[in-house]
Amino acid sequence: MTGRRPIQDIAEGAAFVFGNAYLAPVFVTQFIFNAAFFALMAIFVPYAVQTLGLSASKTGIVMSFLGVGMLSGALIAPKVLAAIRFGYVILFGPVCGFAASLLMVATIWMPSFWIAAIGFYLLGIGPTLWVVSTNTLRQSITPDALLGRVSAINVMARGARPIGAGIAALTAGAFGVEACLFLAAFGFGAQAVVILWSPTTSLTSQPVKSAA
Repeated sequence: MTGRRPIQDIAEGAAFVFGNAYLAPVFVTQFIFNAAFFALMAIFVPYAVQTLGLSASKTGIVMSFLGVGMLSGALIAPKVLAAIRFGYVILFGPVCGFAASLLMVATIWMPSFWIAAIGFYLLGIGPTLWVVSTNTLRQSITPDALLGRVSAINVMARGARPIGAGIAALTAGAFGVEACLFLAAFGFGAQAVVILWSPTTSLTSQPVKSAA
């Protein structure tokens, strides 16, 4: 396609996202979440084997609870969105992430298959409801002409994943894998605070799309 100016398109999308009181904290929240989540995932397998004493098969089963949580979140999303105020549904994902990280930290002193499994389940169900609700929010308030550019900016939050994994690798090498659990918990706590103190969680219902 001719006549496209990618840099200008990116700038326009970024200007809308970071100039919007609802979308800016959503972006920051998911950026931090991605970094914290991949910091956790980078070290969980060696942690599960060495500290939790899980076999390879049990480690895989624990991690499969992430998928179970994601499926649960997808199934209940329509009913949750219909029953609970919109802003609370958005908040649910970050809070679940923080709760899951605290459960993972707790396994340092209480090594448990089930505590870790519940943690992964929360990391599945909460963020799935987050994706559904924040995508709904983004599509509701973004003018049609900007939707592709704004969605592209949203995808850029995934760039935090290698950053989180890299920081976890350095932290584990210097201080041990247990330190990474505290690092991840700090990140999950930070992303929960960002969205909690934003106007996004005050939304009672899905907002109306802006004019183009």
